Amino acid sequence: MLNDLYFEEFPELESQRLLLRQLNLSDASEVQGIRSDERVMVYMDQERHLSLQQSEESISKKLKLYKERTGMLWALIEKSTGKFIGDFAFFNIDPKNSRAEIGYTLKPEFWKKGLMKEAMMCIFNFGFKKFNLHSLEANINPGNDNSRGLLTSMGFQKEAYFRENYFYNGEYLDSEIYSLLQSDFYKGLKK
Repeated sequence: MLNDLYFEEFPELESQRLLLRQLNLSDASEVQGIRSDERVMVYMDQERHLSLQQSEESISKKLKLYKERTGMLWALIEKSTGKFIGDFAFFNIDPKNSRAEIGYTLKPEFWKKGLMKEAMMCIFNFGFKKFNLHSLEANINPGNDNSRGLLTSMGFQKEAYFRENYFYNGEYLDSEIYSLLQSDFYKGLKK
């Protein structure tokens, strides 16, 4: 049973180098910067944010998901500089099965510094221990080796490979599905 308390007051989290707070409309220019960067979007298989308005609309939809209790979206803030560096989401939250899908982006200048892994450790610990999730799911483009490596380093296991199941930009694309059980996450922490 999910802990609904976290839909009353958004769970602000903190790790060694990051503050994780609710994404809000004032973050739209930062989101637009990330969501229009081809290096970030190459494997996202989503429309690029070519205007501030697109980012504002996207954030508004995600804030609505929180009100509907089907999503949570964090802004990743670097503590030492106060800079917005990326975002992380639980979405498609399924209370009956205590499961959520995840999504994440990070500005390219912060890649390969362990920051997304640090954010994931913090958010997953909250998700499993306090929010009472049982499992997480990630859906990636099979060409996204960096995302696959990050997920498997966090203990995610490949569950499925779907051929041409997703239509985007005039073509059918494949998808890989990964999942992480609460028990596997905590087993991995003990190693």
